[in-house]
Amino acid sequence: MSRPPERPPRLLIPLADAGALDAARVGPKAATLARLGRAGLPVPDARCLTADAYHAQLGAAGTAAAAGRVAAAEGFEARRHALDVRLGFLRAPLAPPAVDALRELAAWLGTPPTAQVAVRSSALREDVPGASFAGQFDSFLGVTGEADLHTAVRACWASLWATRALRYMQAHDVDPAHTAMAVLVQHMVAARAAGGALSRTADGAVLLTGTWGLGSAVAQGEVVPDRFLLGRDATLESVEPGRKDRRVASAPDGGARPEAVEPGLVEAPCLEPDEAVALARLVLEAEAVVGGPVEVEWAKDAGGFRILQARPLRVEAGFDVDEVWLRHPALRGQPAGVGWGSGPACVVVHEHDLEHVRLGDVLVTQVAGPALTAVLPRVAGLVAELGGSTSHLAALARERGIPAVLGVGDATRRIPEGATVAVDGVTGLVRWIR
Repeated sequence: MSRPPERPPRLLIPLADAGALDAARVGPKAATLARLGRAGLPVPDARCLTADAYHAQLGAAGTAAAAGRVAAAEGFEARRHALDVRLGFLRAPLAPPAVDALRELAAWLGTPPTAQVAVRSSALREDVPGASFAGQFDSFLGVTGEADLHTAVRACWASLWATRALRYMQAHDVDPAHTAMAVLVQHMVAARAAGGALSRTADGAVLLTGTWGLGSAVAQGEVVPDRFLLGRDATLESVEPGRKDRRVASAPDGGARPEAVEPGLVEAPCLEPDEAVALARLVLEAEAVVGGPVEVEWAKDAGGFRILQARPLRVEAGFDVDEVWLRHPALRGQPAGVGWGSGPACVVVHEHDLEHVRLGDVLVTQVAGPALTAVLPRVAGLVAELGGSTSHLAALARERGIPAVLGVGDATRRIPEGATVAVDGVTGLVRWIR
């Protein structure tokens, strides 16, 4: 008796479907959101374009052989192979199964401009303990229409082969040819406020950070977010207003655009006390579902809070600091949550000066942007004038055990070049010897 032919794998899975729990197909980012949604937590409606779609396009582009050569190659040869793979995802005709899946995805999205989605990476090795890949892959906000959807999905696939992602994978002993990129497509949240959260700090508190508008300004370290500390019973303990002079807002015709924040809102908390309590309770529920401390991305619209992402969180206890440091000047900011270290200050105002950062330096800079990830392996500590405890850079510092303090106003003017600096990544204090 002949066996019936195997059905082709489903390339598009609704987040509410049981198949979205399979991290090997949709990536840990999407699978964790699926778990949270099935547990009753508020997550945006979404669809998962599986790793099978990525593999179908890799094969259709004829670049699988080039992908297999990248990890073993070096220098120019490795970059050339990686570029071949990226161009295959960006330019080659779409594989027929991927065309069908994207057509179904566009039908779910609906007619622009009424429907907007966020197209986000969900790599198979992303959001796992010790390798968050925070900020290493591309995501796109406010995507509308089938053509822009195709472009955003292709770019997410290709971002697995971007230089910064390959450098990160090499540091974590990951062969890019042995993993894949799934894509998470979420209905956009028309966020009045958004940000991040840590379900457990070194002293056991719940930490929320937030800003006006979309949360990308917090993730990319473009503002100093508001900071809310709450107890394990969700009792509000303190509120530290940030410096939020800009926000990212959804454009009516698609995409996201920066806007100036009204002067009266720059230092006004983006959450009321009762809202902070409600969000903290959601974060603690997410911790219970995941089974350990989590870092959360959240957004709030007219309908309430939505959880956009949750990843495992590394928590480190505090430690005793040598009393000699207590006699020196100090600045306070938002701690990334791990480590204590010291070294000579390397003050960097422009990104092109990052090449001057030496092994063992404490980097003192203005913007906590993604370009800094290239120098993290060299530094003994990091101090930034912008950013907060839940930015992508803070997440990367945590997983590397690098002490980092962000949102330290005037750090580049106050801390002298070459001064010996001590960075306490748990309490958020930065001290220096003149």
